[in-house]
Amino acid sequence: MRSRLEQFIECIDRSTTLEDLQRGTEDLREIYGVDHVIYHWVNSKGERYGAGTYSEAWVERYLEMDYLRMDPVIIGCLQRFTPVNWKDLDWAAKAAKAMFADALAFGVGNQGLSIPMRGPSGQFAVFTLNSTATDEEWDSFIDKNQRDLVILAHEFNKRALHFELTPEDVQKPSLSPRELSAMTLLAKGMSRGQAAAELTISEHTFRVYVEGARHKLGALNTTHAVARAIKEGLIVV
Repeated sequence: MRSRLEQFIECIDRSTTLEDLQRGTEDLREIYGVDHVIYHWVNSKGERYGAGTYSEAWVERYLEMDYLRMDPVIIGCLQRFTPVNWKDLDWAAKAAKAMFADALAFGVGNQGLSIPMRGPSGQFAVFTLNSTATDEEWDSFIDKNQRDLVILAHEFNKRALHFELTPEDVQKPSLSPRELSAMTLLAKGMSRGQAAAELTISEHTFRVYVEGARHKLGALNTTHAVARAIKEGLIVV
């Protein structure tokens, strides 16, 4: 495991795009056999980025319900500098219980470990592993892996800081022609169904293109991805 992790860290250190970080979260999910791996950060300008394996449906739901405002995980990470085991957080409030039940319904596991990190000029990040397990299984997982996970979290954050501090060295996201077409049609106000019909593809295939673009752009949801694609000059409306 350690040799494989060392190789993984070398790959993260060579990352030049947000898509590389996205692939990193997917690879880690397989290495550790968990349900989800997520790296979410806010840069010094207050811009949000995300890489991870949560479904877009859950991300959309999370933003729609404004869970960020009362999420015990985010609140706990803002108050701590050490890893946060979700079961040690305060989930007693009615709103927190409702959010947790909603998360489970969208495929989020019942256990989590989140590692908060802070960088210069207000940068804040959270690296999370999420899984479906008993308390005993999760405690054992943390005991075995927490030291390496803290190292991995800081490697992700180091690359994100590199992207921010040396943007001239970072490649712009490269969207495929189909991804660009999908983003452009959404930017023009079309629904997913209308855009899929315009491209003469199924809605499922259309979602694949949109999800690919979202990951490459480090966007939290589709609306965020469209805005970022416009800002980067990738599409013109």
